[in-house]
Amino acid sequence: MPIITLPDGSNRQYPHAVTVLEIAQSIGSGLAKATLAGKVNQQLVDASFLIENDASLEIITAKNPEGLEVIRHSTAHLLAQAVKQLFPSAQVTIGPVIENGFFYDFAYERPFTPDDLVAIEKQMEALVAQDIAIKRSVLSRDEAVNFFKNLGESYKAEIIASIPAEQALSLYNQGDFTDLCRGPHVPSTGKLKAFKLMKIAGAYWRGNSDNEMLQRIYGTAWMDKKELADYLHRLEEAEKRDHRKIGKTLNLFHAQEEAPGMVFWHEKGWIIYQEVEQYIRNKLKLNGYGEVKTPQVVDRVLWEKSGHWDKFGDMIFTTHSEHRDYAIKPMNCPCHVQIYNQGLKSYKDLPVRIAEFGSCHRNEPSGTLHGLMRVRNFVQDDAHIFCTENQIQDEVAKFIDLLFEVYKDFGFTEVIIKLSTRPENRVGDDSVWDKAENALELALNTKGLAWDLQPGEGAFYGPKIEFSLKDCLGRVWQCGTIQVDFSMPARLEASYIAEDSSRHVPVMLHRAILGSLERFIGILIEQHAGLFPLWLSPVQVVLLNIASRHDEYANQVYAQLQKQGLRVKIDLRNEKIGFKIREHSMQRIPYLLIIGDKELENQTLTLRSQKGDDLGSFSITELVERLKQQIESKA
Repeated sequence: MPIITLPDGSNRQYPHAVTVLEIAQSIGSGLAKATLAGKVNQQLVDASFLIENDASLEIITAKNPEGLEVIRHSTAHLLAQAVKQLFPSAQVTIGPVIENGFFYDFAYERPFTPDDLVAIEKQMEALVAQDIAIKRSVLSRDEAVNFFKNLGESYKAEIIASIPAEQALSLYNQGDFTDLCRGPHVPSTGKLKAFKLMKIAGAYWRGNSDNEMLQRIYGTAWMDKKELADYLHRLEEAEKRDHRKIGKTLNLFHAQEEAPGMVFWHEKGWIIYQEVEQYIRNKLKLNGYGEVKTPQVVDRVLWEKSGHWDKFGDMIFTTHSEHRDYAIKPMNCPCHVQIYNQGLKSYKDLPVRIAEFGSCHRNEPSGTLHGLMRVRNFVQDDAHIFCTENQIQDEVAKFIDLLFEVYKDFGFTEVIIKLSTRPENRVGDDSVWDKAENALELALNTKGLAWDLQPGEGAFYGPKIEFSLKDCLGRVWQCGTIQVDFSMPARLEASYIAEDSSRHVPVMLHRAILGSLERFIGILIEQHAGLFPLWLSPVQVVLLNIASRHDEYANQVYAQLQKQGLRVKIDLRNEKIGFKIREHSMQRIPYLLIIGDKELENQTLTLRSQKGDDLGSFSITELVERLKQQIESKA
């Protein structure tokens, strides 16, 4: 007579073993209809799972985060079933859940086409309409191998043959289709109501380029049609905001094969870059950081001592000169320790804050390179704080304040925070780890910040806090971090004289707010769709004349605005004013200044926004004051 404990703490007793679905039915028909799976003693299971002993139970529906993973897993099987029905000779291989959806890899004699995707999706919808029951069964390893061999599924049989012989395997059947899977799955195909096939790509069998190429079909699945529509809309918006397209349209930057993973910054893009860098530089100066510059090429001995030579391996670009091996620096940390080590330090000198816009190189695989988001040469807003153990909490708290101030100025208000604690393989005593983790946790709690714990995800040398930005499309970008390091200062012989005249090793805090400037600018481009706030816009104002008789006044205004430090262009072409307005609006210029007869007579300017709004007439003095206030406020 199992006693079932529900999430609200209530208990239900049953006279015999009972399934998750039967319990849902005993609670109410509405819940039973919504049931997708269950969580028994914190373990995700099918709705058909039989509970024989006392247990805790959570009914999983579309309202639970786990429900979406079950739906996506089941939709991958639905895709495979539809492919097998339409293309019987196709072999199924693997089909996992991924972010926002799923994929399935197939072996088939000809490439799938976009028309095939349409047909497959239509067949999936037909299978959903049939509401086919999904049933789980268990076979031994050898029985499963024979089962799939008899079906002609050699890839699936190969996967199973690599599993230990003593392991029992679960199979899921839905009508004429059976697949190997650990589950769980929805009770029937009728539960899968919102999906779309997205694209076809190539994929090597088992991810090995020595193996044959398979065809991968990507899809997305959601709880309902509205969530699916919202996701497709976000994809459409993301496509419009692609920083590579906007970068080309606005003439900001480009990349080319002769320098893979490196950025060619054009004049307008470099203006944005310099504005971002100078903004951070000013913030660092106000917060007690000293800016430094360290070499690009450093003897491998330093990287071996720091541990980076072994950690980064082939990702380090190297060079050789006069019988010595050098690394083109992949990061700045060891070089900053060298600066700290110049001269004896006392506890009275700490904390020491060293910052650098350090240009780093990493030999990222060519297949991962992506515009500004993933490059081989990047610059970090990198800084390191050398402090005592007792100063960790205070330094972290100051960093958090600075980080939120910066993110707000760049227009990001939603920040996701995660605390990563000690991994299994680590250096340092547990007592030191306790102090570091407590300092980070206390700093977060003192600020009243919500955060998630990531146990075991810290670096080998210390715990860390990660700060991720959520953009206007709901995408999450991990940018900021602060890490506590007990290892590198000792490896590189950093020390200070304590109050009792003994020699101690300082704690090293690695911290960045933006991370890579290249990547952050890519995020900014997509966040603002190229419509930068005035302070970041490479061209802030364009002066437009209506006729040639207005040229002299326009040139006078242009000169005055330039003297005030505004980034201004002038367009005196003999073109219709409507044409010029449209052209510069397409370039996402924040403001257009129109000069005609009325403006010439009154010595004023008509201000027009990028959206096309007429903002009225202003004198030059009034205009400059308005624009400077907007720039200063970062509005």
